Amino acid sequence: MRTLLAVFRSILFTIAFYGGSVPIVIVAFIVLPFSRHRLQGMARGWGMYHFWCAWLFLGIRVRIEGPKPQGQVLYAIKHESFFETIELLRIFNRPAVVAKIELSRIPLWSQIARAYGMIFIDRAGGAAALRAMMTEVRRFVADGRSIVIYPEGTSTPPGEQPPLQAGFAGLYKLAKLPVVPIALDSGHLYPRRGFIKRPGVVTYRFGEVIPAGLPREEIEARVHAAINVLNDPARLENHT
Repeated sequence: MRTLLAVFRSILFTIAFYGGSVPIVIVAFIVLPFSRHRLQGMARGWGMYHFWCAWLFLGIRVRIEGPKPQGQVLYAIKHESFFETIELLRIFNRPAVVAKIELSRIPLWSQIARAYGMIFIDRAGGAAALRAMMTEVRRFVADGRSIVIYPEGTSTPPGEQPPLQAGFAGLYKLAKLPVVPIALDSGHLYPRRGFIKRPGVVTYRFGEVIPAGLPREEIEARVHAAINVLNDPARLENHT
């Protein structure tokens, strides 16, 4: 019975969220040439729309632990599902976001995403791709915007703790911003693959602010530990 209810709720969510997203994307594309500021406001509104759809149809609530920092920072976030990729538009103030190059191939949406502040990186593109990313990062940092990066590089199932991608340390050094690591546990309710989603609470845990200018080994170790604090086996067992 629970599975049938979860399927039904997931169907309703899919219809409501993706159906409602189509006109939002169309309007954003029309607004694009005229106002970047309004486009950023629409992105936040889209994040809010996803939040309410997840709450109303899926029964997913959000809990934030730890203080959200004020000012410009580099957010290093654990990545378990699509949930947090759109939530960050709601939680943070117009952040620029580092994302994989595959997303840049989505028609219409990718143009809007670039205009908003999405920084697409081709990890197979070598030094040229890395330089292009760094140029974009410099531009957004100079504009006073915080940067969001998923330092492990891709979404992972709950419990997995892959090493950080090499590009994170380079971005940290270039941006010269303090780092705010964020752990989360979205994957047990809103899986990265699979249609069925479950009700419950997604937790975001804001870690201690890490200063700029640390050696590579230290910043990588501290960030890796901080973004994985919600992955202990006992806690994960309670979600199954």
